[in-house]
This record gives sequence, structure tokens and C-alpha cells, in this order.
Amino acid sequence: MVVSPAPAAAPPAIELQRVWLGWRDRIAVRDASGVFSRGSLTAVVGPNGAGKSTLIKAMAGRLSPARGRIRIDPEIAGDLACLPQSAELDLDFPVSTFDLVAMGAWHRLGAWRGLSAEGRDAVEAALQAVGLAGLGRRSVDTLSGGQRQRALFARLMLRDAQVILLDEPFAAVDRATTEDLLALLHQWHGEGRTLIVVLHDLDMVRAYFPQALLLAGQVVGWGDSGQVLCAANLHLARHLCAGGAV
Repeated sequence: MVVSPAPAAAPPAIELQRVWLGWRDRIAVRDASGVFSRGSLTAVVGPNGAGKSTLIKAMAGRLSPARGRIRIDPEIAGDLACLPQSAELDLDFPVSTFDLVAMGAWHRLGAWRGLSAEGRDAVEAALQAVGLAGLGRRSVDTLSGGQRQRALFARLMLRDAQVILLDEPFAAVDRATTEDLLALLHQWHGEGRTLIVVLHDLDMVRAYFPQALLLAGQVVGWGDSGQVLCAANLHLARHLCAGGAV
């Protein structure tokens, strides 16, 4: 059973118009259409190989559709931030935690402009907000996995984007970190930002994410999480991905 996307209660932030995504002779996402409304909080779920990360990359502008169109509201097209999977990030270099977080302000200041006193205060405030107060001088490569993820969330705070894409932001982090970062996501949502988050934990999705997009190489369900994550849709997603595990 396919659940059609619910009518948008707010203007679209991102709209998929019959989008096909892939490379060479492999198609990862087929004929996907639907709307992420402005101010929505959506989990993207599905079996391994369902096209979730591919979709995030395409919405972030790192991959062009093979067919179709991804339309981003022109008012916010330059106000989008993306946190990819940790495996795609090279953080084993000698930069301080403070400087990593400060990179979030580059889109406003430029790479070669120094931070003002106000900017430095903003970095310190972001570090405190994610539980890293006093660790600004620590080299990133000395942080634990959970601390690195907190630092990356602090960098997103400095980025101050209206649309935030996150690909498995809670993978391989401890429960306390997950709970703290979930609270931060909900704070951003309460500020009216649009959040699109790739997740595997369906219980977390049901508890914290009002909207869900279930992918299996195509859209299986998109709308209210409780309706989308029904047994019939999950069974269909597994079947379409031929042995993947939701």
C-alpha cells in the first residue's frame, strides 16, 4: 500500500518533481515526487540501499537528478546546510574544536575574514549549548565520537540555516548524546526551520518525528509517521529492496 504525500499545510521548502537519481547504470531513486513543507520535521527511512543518502546528497546539490527536478524555494535556496554521514567526514586533522565550530560562520564572513568578538562569543555559546564548554582548545582528533558529533551540531548552529539536512546524525553515538542532540533538533524545529533527517530507528521516528518519508528505491509512503510506518508499507519496502532490513 502506498501512502500519498499529505497536502502541504505550508509552502514547499523542497519539492521533488518526478526525480530519478543515480550514476552510470545504477538508479538509486526512481520517479520520486512530493513536498517537504517549510517548517516541517521529516525522517527519511528505509532499508539499506533504499536511496536515502543519495536523496540527501541531491537535495544538498552534490548530485544532479538523472531525470526530473528538485525545486528549492528561491527564498531559502542559499540557506541550506547539510551534515553528511560521519564516514564521509575527515576530522583527523589538527584543527581545534573552536575553529571547527567557527567554520559554520564562513558563509557569512568568507573563509579569510576573522571572527569579531561577537562571533567568538557565538562560538563559545554554541559549544556550551551542545555540552562542550571548555573544550574549544581541544584538537578535533582527540574528541570522542559523541563529542565530535556535538561539535558538528554546534557548527550547524553557527551556520544558522533555515533548511537542515542530516544523514544518520545519531549513528555510533551514546544515548546521552542522542537525547541532547534530539532536543536541539526540536529546538530548531520550534524556531520554524525545516529539518530532513535520515534515520534507522523507527521507534525514534514514531516518538519524535511527525512526518516520515519511507524509501525503497522509490517512494513507498510519505506523510504522517504513524500512517507511513504501517506494517504493510514496511513489508513492501523490504520486498522492493530485496533483503534489506528496515
